[in-house]
Amino acid sequence: MGDVLNNLIFLPFLVAFLVTAAVTHITLLLLKKNGIVDDPKIRRHPAAIHKKPIPRGGGIPLFVGAAVAAIIFLPINTITGTIFLAAFISLLIGVLDDKYDISPYARFLINILCAGIVVAAGVSVPFITNPLGGILFLNQFRLPFEVLGISGAIVLSDLVAMLWIVWVMNMLNWSKGVDGQMPGIVAISAVFIGILSLRFGIADDLTKSATSLSFIIAGSAVGFLIYNFHPAKIFPGYGATAIYLLLSVVSILSSAKLATAILVMGVPLADGAFTIGRRILTGHSPFWHDKKHLHHLLLSTGAGQRQIALFYWVISAIFGALSLVLSSRGKIFAIIMLVIIVGGTLLFLNYLIRKKNGTQSI
Repeated sequence: MGDVLNNLIFLPFLVAFLVTAAVTHITLLLLKKNGIVDDPKIRRHPAAIHKKPIPRGGGIPLFVGAAVAAIIFLPINTITGTIFLAAFISLLIGVLDDKYDISPYARFLINILCAGIVVAAGVSVPFITNPLGGILFLNQFRLPFEVLGISGAIVLSDLVAMLWIVWVMNMLNWSKGVDGQMPGIVAISAVFIGILSLRFGIADDLTKSATSLSFIIAGSAVGFLIYNFHPAKIFPGYGATAIYLLLSVVSILSSAKLATAILVMGVPLADGAFTIGRRILTGHSPFWHDKKHLHHLLLSTGAGQRQIALFYWVISAIFGALSLVLSSRGKIFAIIMLVIIVGGTLLFLNYLIRKKNGTQSI
């Protein structure tokens, strides 16, 4: 059993950690040399909070660390190869964005393309547990369509998988607003997904691969965190969507179920949902940038970047721990509670900030 755990958990985590940490140091030098930096004086992003130029392109070491560990510990097959191909495409478009700031709509289309590549390889959500009892088999439902005279049908299990992958890629991208916030969330999420996957047994090769990949992702995130914790020496950049894609896919492949992933990543996912709703209701594009994410509001109250990052980590760990003991119905109630808490917190912080600004103007 000890050898199994070493090969599934500790060694994959360690290799990914060491490779990512080493490659991050090298990447820092290359990014500076090639001018891939986030200079707040030149790139006036409305959500920027840093004051000096910092290299962005952290997706490169995150991907390299995960890829090297995967080559060593994961079987080379169609699923593994396709997942990392999609992640590599996501990395490429991300690095281009880090350098040239391409259109968010183009990036979104690439997200869909990458998710489609993964789903085409056979990654889907064939069923979900019904909180009222029983199982809903999504692969039994087909959605017919006709485009330009071509008829077909989309299997609901594939559609849910694509929506989940694209959703996670974008929501975690929005969760890198303060130093160290994102890699901590990714690492904690991956660890709990891996632990829960182990609980359902490791006799199946796919479950073994999903477990190892979970801890590979965690090791890569922690290796990057060394350089990204406040004050950050490097930013994740949009290329980090490669590691988000891997995390979204492993949550599907593992036996941990999506409810677990939603719980442990609940704060950024809920914050992202409220952000999209708020932007649409105020007549803005969902891709419009602003400083009204939860982490921005916490900064406005005087909280420091380290405090906010730790807050996100603690919440993720708490809900991850809950996912170990809750039933399927309990997880649904916990998700609803989390959404209510995040929504209430956003409203309360907005109220405090408006009151503070109103007092100052008087």
